[in-house]
Amino acid sequence: MEEWQVTKKEAGLRLDRFLQEKKGWPRSFFMKALRMNKIKVNRKKEDPSYRLSEGDRVTSFVLEERKKKLPPVDILYEDDRILAVNKPSGLLSLDVTGKERDTLLDRVNAMLAGRGERAAYPVHRIDFNTSGILLFAKDEEAGHILDRMIQERKVKKSYLCVVRGSLQPPAGRLENYIFKDARKNRVYVTEEPVKGARTAITDYETKAVGSGLSLVECRLLTGRTHQIRSQMAHAGHPLLGDDKYGSKEWNRKMGERRQLLCSFRVTFAFGEEAGSLSYLSGKTVTMDEIPFVDRYFKGFAW
Repeated sequence: MEEWQVTKKEAGLRLDRFLQEKKGWPRSFFMKALRMNKIKVNRKKEDPSYRLSEGDRVTSFVLEERKKKLPPVDILYEDDRILAVNKPSGLLSLDVTGKERDTLLDRVNAMLAGRGERAAYPVHRIDFNTSGILLFAKDEEAGHILDRMIQERKVKKSYLCVVRGSLQPPAGRLENYIFKDARKNRVYVTEEPVKGARTAITDYETKAVGSGLSLVECRLLTGRTHQIRSQMAHAGHPLLGDDKYGSKEWNRKMGERRQLLCSFRVTFAFGEEAGSLSYLSGKTVTMDEIPFVDRYFKGFAW
């Protein structure tokens, strides 16, 4: 549990803004914590827009202060406004429940706190078992701009994955429909539209082939849950290590327990419409190394 008493200087701040400044939480994180009754003002639940008064006590039951030293962060790019960080496979981007005390958000903010800098927050997420580039905003304006650019598909993300077999043709486009079953935490791919399904489009290009496997680069034109994993499996080429959409038996035979999928490149494909972040226009951030690529396709350079 953490608790703060609102100062005279902080009086008038919205509750969501107050906690963003204290903890660096993105709005989606804060809203989930509020729904779970983990945020109280003077022991009562309040709306995100609640204006704080001097002397108010704000209590968070989300995350306790870290008592152990967290592992270092692999920074791929950093300036005064944003961070691009390598999220390892098997690490949560963030956790609102308070049960997990080592997430990428924790590691990043522990690093920044050690420098005497304010907390940052992620502007998107990467699945637990997926690795790759995660973007953090260091201030509210940068966060809003990156959110908007991502929504407008002006932040381009490219992925590398290892799949079973060889795709035919070697390069092309997967276009169908994805229906999400939130209760089962999985999606289903259909060739025809069904109620609740959304269009899913992925461009792919085979980069290397060997030993019954292919290294494939994927570029998302839409951003659906488990899009690459489900579409590749639907095409007959499940990702190596993906038990949910592939073969658990084959994955264990190959010695893999997590899908071999990495968000390895991010390009800022925007211009002046990004306002104070327009200096990033055309910039590309790329992973330095991807362990599973070296393991199965040693010598391949991207």
